[in-house]
Amino acid sequence: MQALTDAYLLELSRQLAFLGAFLGGFAATFLVTVLVSHAPRRVAGWVVGAAAVAACAFVVSVVASVMLTTVLHADVPANVRAHASVGTGRVVNSLSFGLGVFALLAAVGLSGWLRSRRTGLVTGSAAVVALILVAWALAGFA
Repeated sequence: MQALTDAYLLELSRQLAFLGAFLGGFAATFLVTVLVSHAPRRVAGWVVGAAAVAACAFVVSVVASVMLTTVLHADVPANVRAHASVGTGRVVNSLSFGLGVFALLAAVGLSGWLRSRRTGLVTGSAAVVALILVAWALAGFA
């Protein structure tokens, strides 16, 4: 396995922090929109749950990314770097970001069922295609 340089990890952390914050904001907005709609259907609970998981997972991812960015900075004090675990930060960041993406896709896929069967099939199909494409794209980085 090839070791990644601090400069590369720093830039990756910055990008994931930005993307996680953007998607987390979208997930939170999506969550609030479904909550205030007072949808009587049972699927509304699943949509709310998936959107809440996505929003929370992206918050964790952003915090982990910011911590990694802090630790990997060239001017970080030695005592801060000595007490930080870059490996743990990377794992937390990766797992929470992945969970956020998949939960957000689940919320989008389920959301159409709040309106009608046809819309549910369309949004569900779109989410499954997106899930396959995301998994395929991520497989190239494994």
